[in-house]
This record gives sequence, C-alpha cells and structure tokens, in this order.
Amino acid sequence: MAPMTELGHEMHALVERMYPLCRSITGDGVRATLDIVGEHIPLQVHEVPTGTQVLDWTVPQEWNIKDAYIADGSGRRVVDFAASSLHVLGYSVPVSATMPLSELREHLYTLPDHPSWVPYRTSYYKPEWGFCLAQETLDALPEGDYEVRVDSTLADGHLTYAEHVVPGQIADEVIVSCHVCHPSLANDNLAGIAVATYLARALAEQNPYYTYRFIFAPGTVGAITWLARNAERVDRVKHGLVLACAGDPGQLTYKQSRRGDAEIDRVMRHVLASSERPHQVNEFTPYGYDERQFCSPGFDLGVGSLSRTPYAGYPEYHTSADNLDFVSPEAMADTLAVCREAFAVLDRNRSYVNLSPYGEPQLGRRGLYDSLGGRSDAKQAQMAMLWVLSLSDGEHTLLDVAERSGLPFDTVAAAAGALCGAELIKA
Repeated sequence: MAPMTELGHEMHALVERMYPLCRSITGDGVRATLDIVGEHIPLQVHEVPTGTQVLDWTVPQEWNIKDAYIADGSGRRVVDFAASSLHVLGYSVPVSATMPLSELREHLYTLPDHPSWVPYRTSYYKPEWGFCLAQETLDALPEGDYEVRVDSTLADGHLTYAEHVVPGQIADEVIVSCHVCHPSLANDNLAGIAVATYLARALAEQNPYYTYRFIFAPGTVGAITWLARNAERVDRVKHGLVLACAGDPGQLTYKQSRRGDAEIDRVMRHVLASSERPHQVNEFTPYGYDERQFCSPGFDLGVGSLSRTPYAGYPEYHTSADNLDFVSPEAMADTLAVCREAFAVLDRNRSYVNLSPYGEPQLGRRGLYDSLGGRSDAKQAQMAMLWVLSLSDGEHTLLDVAERSGLPFDTVAAAAGALCGAELIKA
C-alpha cells in the first residue's frame, strides 16, 4: 500500500466526499454512502424489508427526505436542510404548516452551552418532527409567524447494510464493524468507515490466516439485524473489532470485550503498550457502540471497540463541530496503523508443539545461530528461539511467549518461523 501519510490524506478525502450525505438508520443516504465505499472495495449489499423480526426488534419503516426549512415572513430560510443535514431531527415525519415562533419552539433543539453549534438529534421510534439549529440563530429570530416545511417520507421499505469479505487461509472469521447511520458527523463515524475501508484494502494485499468480514451497518438495529440473519454461523466469529471515532486528535482508546480476556483484548493491550503510543484501555460497559450487541450474553463474542476519544467524550460529539476540520489525516493514519499491527499479531498468534522437547535441541548444527550473524538484534532473536522452544507445549501461544519474555511479538514470530523451518516445532 501507499505510505501512511498518503493513505491518511486519501481517507480524509473519502470522509469529505461522504460528509454532505444525509444518513439515518435506513434510506437512500445509507445506500449512497455504501455506493461510495463500494468504489474502493467490493460490497455485498443486503436489503431487509420493513417489518422483519430481528431478534427482539423489528426492522422499521424507511425514512427519506428531500428538503426541509424554516422560513420567515419574507420567505427567507432561517434554517435550511440544504445547508446541513443536521438541521432536521432525524426521522422527522412530513409537515407543512405556518405557526408562531412560540409554538415552533417546542420543535427546536439547540446547544445553549455552545451557541454556534448545531446539535444532532433523532426520533427513530416515535413519530415527531423538529429542527436543530444554533442557539445564536434562535436568539436572533423575532416573534412572528414562520413557514415550516419537512418534505420527507416514512413508509415501508428496507434496512440496508453491506459486507466485504477478505478470504483467509481458514474459514474462522474476524469481524470488523462500523456504523453508517450518522449524517454529517466526520468523526462519528465517517472516519471509522474510511479506516475500515482502507484496512480491508490492506488485508486484501496479504494472504491472511483468518477470514476478515467487514460489516457496514446502521447502529444498533443494523448490528442486531446482522446477528439475527447470521445466528446459525456466528460460531465462526473468533474475534472482532468495532471501529468508531477514528479520526479525532485524542489518544487511542480500546474498550475491551464483555469477556475482558478475549484474544482480541490481549492483542490490543499488547500492541498499544508495545507501540508506546499514548493510549487508554477501558473495561467493557453495556453502553456505547455495537460491541454491546456482539457481546450480548447470548452471543458473547470476543469483540472489542477501538476509537480515539470515546463516544460522548469530546464536546464536539453529536454536533456540527464534528466537522471535516475536526478529523485529521494523521489521526486516521495512526488508527489504521494500529489496526494493521493488531491484526498482524492476531493472524500469527498460534500455539506450537516442541518436536524435540527432551533437553535443549542443538541449534548451531541446524544453522539457526549462523542465520543470526550480523543482525543487530541477534541476542534478542536467540533468546526468542529459546523462549519459543520452552513454551511450545500446545497450550501457550506466541503472544504468551512475547508477554512472558518481554520480547517484541515480531521477534518471537520470526523465531517460530525459523524453528518451524528447522522442524523443531509444529503448529
């Protein structure tokens, strides 16, 4: 792949292209977003009809919107959906009326603590209509009558989600999930979509051990729909990662799976610590993004969540300040790099059996010491071979070896490769 700096700018350009689209949990905005992603990686798009029972949920009606505005007595649009998709309460039912400001206020949402920002609000499962606007805009509106128009449809249709699969050497899967339901919010979660897209492209250039399944779905009901439709094959999912808030300037944050000791948890802790990046590891909570669906007790999958600043952890969260300037190419490139490092560990983390377990095998006559000649880390590589031989009992993995020895995982994996080549260990 291209250098990380270049990839960062490509991901930011992808975010910029998707940013104006009005997304929700259903509708043409989701389809348009997936069309753009589909230009970068092939997608299998699924359409699930309204009314379909998915676990304890039902696929809702599909929502689409053409236009919406509030106009003053002169016809001037004082709030305009065309300027930002955030201006309309998500899933607003159609309305066409004229009303005084005193009545209109009941349908207006602002952020008094940040008077220049527009909030993001929705009403998915209750028929409402409303507008979101800056507090300073509302403060400037004189009393009087206003024309209110929401040109939307709420009707039977479909919930749309997509998958991309990178075939592996085995059928066991790693899932990577990101939500595609938020409108013009760059970090939450267009940055996550962009990082997932480029992660899929990077894996496709390799010959991964696991099969990697990327899921682009609306939050909550989309993940629940995927689980309902894949319940019989979900036992193939051995590991997983939810990507969200992947482009802000904060430090990396990993939220562990419900298990807390899943292999993905150990891998992420190891990679973040050994990279010496500023980071934080949080315990699982049953609130957040779709890790809570994958980790629900009936499925109990080993799925964690990677973000930079966690959801609701930055003032710009769910506001118009989560814009293209809030996310950076450098932050997205860093998030992508950590994902690639983590999956490189996950893909090679296997247990081995020592084929010469009685005493230490003679490495010199097999040329293993000679192969280290001239290497700056020769002593470290030699120790890695000894540690791998010592812990190759069919129970310890290479990550166990790296953690116990304090050696870099790459060095341990290289040692295992050399020992396999000399037929001293086998997977």
